[in-house]
Amino acid sequence: MQNKTMLENPIVKKELPGKWTDNGFISSKMVIINDQMGFDLDLQYPKMSIKNAVNTCFVRKELLERLIIAKGFLPKGYIFKIYDTWRPMSLQEELYESYSTLIADQYDLESMPEEEREAFLSGFVSPPVHERDNPPVHTTGGAIDLTIIDSSGNELTMGTAFDEFTDKTHTAYFENTQESEIIYNRRMLYNSMIKAGFTNLPTEWWHYDYGDKFWAY
Repeated sequence: MQNKTMLENPIVKKELPGKWTDNGFISSKMVIINDQMGFDLDLQYPKMSIKNAVNTCFVRKELLERLIIAKGFLPKGYIFKIYDTWRPMSLQEELYESYSTLIADQYDLESMPEEEREAFLSGFVSPPVHERDNPPVHTTGGAIDLTIIDSSGNELTMGTAFDEFTDKTHTAYFENTQESEIIYNRRMLYNSMIKAGFTNLPTEWWHYDYGDKFWAY
């Protein structure tokens, strides 16, 4: 009954988090997620041979505790596959430079005013801001990118690839369509994570936060 309710509970379209302005910080211990914890680790950026990618899955201790709780909400036979967690600023800089070029070409942004262009790009990839009060969330250990796999190790159909630059990556995009498989799979991920205390970045079905600026917004 719990799993049925989780799948029937729709994803509500939400606005993007605004700019964080509070200066309240707490110290949080970083820990490592390993493959003995019941998760499938498939870090994407090392696989892409990105120069500054990290092969170790670092997160805040509190995030891991919540992720273990979320795992318990998944139907039997399903587990989380982790794409990305903590990033050094050097990786964030590399991704922003690389992805900005790809996105600008895909959406023909060259004629767009610089301020509008930067705002558009930030909807897909966070700029590498060197500000203590406003860091990119993946550089804090409070963000995680993930999906779900079945007992055979197959990724559930989510409608897009990881880091795809289209509106279809918006978490609630398929809610009013006939794509029932995608709808239920995204709901399974969304509702298990939300129930465990995470928040979701509305433009990315795979991105969840706990304890960072997006979560606190």
